[in-house]
Amino acid sequence: MNTKLPPLTPLVSPWMEELITDFDLQHQLFEKYGSPLNVHHIPSFEKNISAFEAILSNYGFKHKIFYARKANKCKILASAAVQNGIGVDTASFNELKQCLDNGILPSNLVSTAAIKTEPLLKLAIHNQVLLIIDNEDEANKILELSKELNQPAIIGFRISGFYVGNHKLMSRFGLDVDEIESFILDFFKKKGAQHFLNFTGFHFHLDGYSPKERGTALHQTMDLIMRLRSHNFDLKFIDIGGGVLMNYLENQNEWRTFQEELKMAVLNQREPITYNNNGLGFTQRNGVVEGQLSTYPFYNERTKEKFLPEVLSVPNENALTVAKRLEELDIELRLEPGRSLLDQVGVTMAKVVHRKKDARNNILVGLEMNMTQMASSSADFLLDPFISYADSEREDKPVEVYLTGAYCLERDVLLQRKIALPSLPSVGDVLLFVNTAGYMMHFFETEAHLFDLSQNVYTRKSQNEMKISDFMADE
Repeated sequence: MNTKLPPLTPLVSPWMEELITDFDLQHQLFEKYGSPLNVHHIPSFEKNISAFEAILSNYGFKHKIFYARKANKCKILASAAVQNGIGVDTASFNELKQCLDNGILPSNLVSTAAIKTEPLLKLAIHNQVLLIIDNEDEANKILELSKELNQPAIIGFRISGFYVGNHKLMSRFGLDVDEIESFILDFFKKKGAQHFLNFTGFHFHLDGYSPKERGTALHQTMDLIMRLRSHNFDLKFIDIGGGVLMNYLENQNEWRTFQEELKMAVLNQREPITYNNNGLGFTQRNGVVEGQLSTYPFYNERTKEKFLPEVLSVPNENALTVAKRLEELDIELRLEPGRSLLDQVGVTMAKVVHRKKDARNNILVGLEMNMTQMASSSADFLLDPFISYADSEREDKPVEVYLTGAYCLERDVLLQRKIALPSLPSVGDVLLFVNTAGYMMHFFETEAHLFDLSQNVYTRKSQNEMKISDFMADE
């Protein structure tokens, strides 16, 4: 029976390599900021912004990018976004207030929060921040508050339920495309609506990563804008949200092999490669594997350089592309990438606290962190971590381990994957997880057991002999 663990080798940038190999710097950072620690590299973030801008600048339509603030809590990233010519998408009162307090202009902000509290609505209206309306109750509340504050609100409406062929794209967010036109026409007949609400555009966000679905939704939204313009609505933009794929892995064959080996493990045709033989979405019934991998698609060739042009080249029934219609109709395309703007921006690192064996003879390596400090909606984070040993003269004896965390839960296993290491770590050695800035460091982070949240630090130094003085706390 196969016992070899399939690797998943991550793409690593030079600044990460330097941090991974500098044990002394790691421990200086821990001494100053604690473990676990999230390290952010601002030049990589700026490079990603430039790459998005370069793609969109090839077209004749207007565009604006908004960094999805919810992807990462580090405040410096919001400031860096605006300094590099893009805006910030906020998803809560605190996110919006932080941005305003840090001097970001309202014209560079948008609020797309799923639940918009009254304090959030008042803050946005008072500061003239664009609010994306999700439902009728929200629309009514914004109109009420605008009248109360005697100040117009800048708004857009979120749409869902687009048709792709005969298939309707369902979502819990937004107003259905079949109903939104009549809703808007009726809503703006309400007393004060035309005076107090400055309706400027539409927003949508689709699950999945299909260029055809994005392009088709754009065409249907442009059709709606054309109809509403005939009713004297001055609509200027369509915001297509985020969901731009990025690639985490060096090798496509490793990605394919991992999935095949995981299926074999689920069928008990090889040794488990995950904790408790977790199928990560795959199950077996009567000797047949069912389901699909419930993780992010970590290997991708359809990244922003391919994805965006594919979206923009989708034709309508008259063979006009998205790009051509945006230009002809003078509609600004807006995007709200999060993960893809944070590619190669972050490393999460933690100290080894103990080593032990469980009843199945699995080796467990306990780290000074917990499962929420590197977690997203994905079933697992499928990248090989790196280890930094204090003893550079140690004898290598390969070992396979599971990494466990600080919560008093059986399921606090930091990675479901069994990990191959050159040798068993010692207490005080360091595990480093790369490319964690987007939706991994903070998205589900909690303070159970009264543990402190992990510290966030950043550096503006490109690379080459980084020192402790090159890192600053995100305060």
